[in-house]
Amino acid sequence: MSGSVVRTHPLGDLALDTGRRLSDAALVYEVHGEPAADGSNVILFPTFFMGTHAENRWLIGPGRPLDPRRYCIVVPNLLGNGVSTSPSNAAAGQRGADFPTVGYGDQVRAQRRLIREVFGVAQLHAVVGWSMGAAQALHWAVAFPREVERVFAFCGSARTSELNAVFLDSVEAAIRTDPMLADGIPTAGLRAAARVYAGWGFSGAFYEGQEYRTLGFDTREDFVRGFWEEMLLAQDPWNLITMIRTWREGDVGTTAGSSTDAALAGITARTAILSAALDMYFTPEQGARDAERIPGATFEVIPGTWGHSAGVGLNPPDNAFIDRALRELLGRDSVDLDPTS
Repeated sequence: MSGSVVRTHPLGDLALDTGRRLSDAALVYEVHGEPAADGSNVILFPTFFMGTHAENRWLIGPGRPLDPRRYCIVVPNLLGNGVSTSPSNAAAGQRGADFPTVGYGDQVRAQRRLIREVFGVAQLHAVVGWSMGAAQALHWAVAFPREVERVFAFCGSARTSELNAVFLDSVEAAIRTDPMLADGIPTAGLRAAARVYAGWGFSGAFYEGQEYRTLGFDTREDFVRGFWEEMLLAQDPWNLITMIRTWREGDVGTTAGSSTDAALAGITARTAILSAALDMYFTPEQGARDAERIPGATFEVIPGTWGHSAGVGLNPPDNAFIDRALRELLGRDSVDLDPTS
């Protein structure tokens, strides 16, 4: 595989934790780099809410921490995100409102099949993820502790907090209040959901300092319309609701069949937890608590005012902080190579 390639892996009818089945399921994934003969260089980098494999590319490339000259980076799209099997593209009878709930446990088991069936790998060099991707990384380490060497989870959590669930409920409610949800595109509902999201995705200090200007927006209203509304309007509403359900029910304890704390205590992977200062979804307090319960885990806070969005690759100082921390976790083999080599 030279460069990157996007492929589809069929899963057949996928049994879910709820007892339902996802018909004719498939994971769409992107691969950067070549797997080593022994599979020892494979890194899994799952996607996040409203993100696809394309949005994960900012952390991948020659000279980046996830260097495809060193590693084989596999980026699976979430079931429900509109690329892998989702309400917008599911088999007849499971489209739209009929799509079943897919939990984090279902997601990581599907990804494990991909890794085993396509790459023949029994142990991952690392699982890396931001936001919902961070939750998947932690679920991987809990569900398959012998199969994950390293975990790099930034701006996420082992369990979705009560306040986080309140936020998710408000986004879903905004979409559902639009009567067009049943018969068409709920434009008004998606715009309302974007307004809810805008107050959480960045911090109060970000807005007070008008840092949206660094993204090319002159006013707060321009930013809300041009950034948040455009992002939500590009989404299928039932895909959004499906991803909300996955996020809202997240708890590594459920995956492990135990408590959250006991599940974290069973992680054997070398783990780095990063939280973002002023993140309202996944607070530094929650990140520190998760790290305290994982044997040997390290914990750092990304400084600054970007809140949760510190981890999305838009702010160079935040990117540099994440790069450095990820290189430290991956070790000496993650150092920059000569781009001409």
